[in-house]
Amino acid sequence: MDSLDLRLAPMAGVTNAPFRLVCRECGAGPLTSEEIDARALVLGNDKTATLARYLPEERPLAMQLLGADPDVLAEAARRLEAGGADAIDLNMGCPVPKIVAKGQGAALMRDPLAAAVVFRTLRKAVSGRFTIKIRGGWDERTLNAVEIARLAESEGVEAITVHPRTRSQQFTGRAPWEVIAAVVAAVRVPVVGNGDVRSVDDAHAMVAATGCAAVMIGRGALGVPWIFRGAAVSRAERAAIIARHCALIDAHLPERLALVQLKKHLAWYSTGRPGSAALRPRLFAAATPAEVRELFWSGW
Repeated sequence: MDSLDLRLAPMAGVTNAPFRLVCRECGAGPLTSEEIDARALVLGNDKTATLARYLPEERPLAMQLLGADPDVLAEAARRLEAGGADAIDLNMGCPVPKIVAKGQGAALMRDPLAAAVVFRTLRKAVSGRFTIKIRGGWDERTLNAVEIARLAESEGVEAITVHPRTRSQQFTGRAPWEVIAAVVAAVRVPVVGNGDVRSVDDAHAMVAATGCAAVMIGRGALGVPWIFRGAAVSRAERAAIIARHCALIDAHLPERLALVQLKKHLAWYSTGRPGSAALRPRLFAAATPAEVRELFWSGW
């Protein structure tokens, strides 16, 4: 196993319990849930409660909260900790229009004073670790990752993950790692780097370029959770990991959600395989989990 601290990035609709556990079994470090809407959790929304479910083998596990109201975030954090969360992570990076329109996600970076109130309120509510995940800024005119990081540190935030693209960049263009390096230089708490890491070599390069304490891999882990092993993985080992993932999906997700997840992940697992372009539409058209699995394995 590589000595790097490699972590799975939280991704909406992807990093549920089955995928998190598969990545942990492949060597991923501390895990973080996908974003959990604080208000929906407090109001008892069933779908949101499903997002907060986890498997004991995943721990230590951070639960990531999405929201803007300090009091609602605090109540959601208390509930997640009571349910077993080892840490609470605040999402300050989601760029999706419907999220930022509510002042959530990356929009929190537009108002440092409001962000400070959120930090202070959450810090009082959270008894365990409290961390945040930020972007480089809202747009090229407001590159304020360093300002937000310093503010967060002063309010008791214990670690900061930095995805250096701005909200306006979304996921396009190069991730400017120099933003991560600037945050590392500005604070004493551990900084985790994220963005454009698709191999262990990329992760080593990020650490060398920025001095970050750990590296978080998001899209680079889709279809290749064995990236966290830090070594070559045989075809037979890949097949075993995929089969394990499918079994976890079947065992732990409601049937409709299981069908969606199998389609997504098996489409990613098919990338680079002969005939994958023709296979993917058939996977997404399948009506049952069994049909999805049969289509995938028939061409393995």
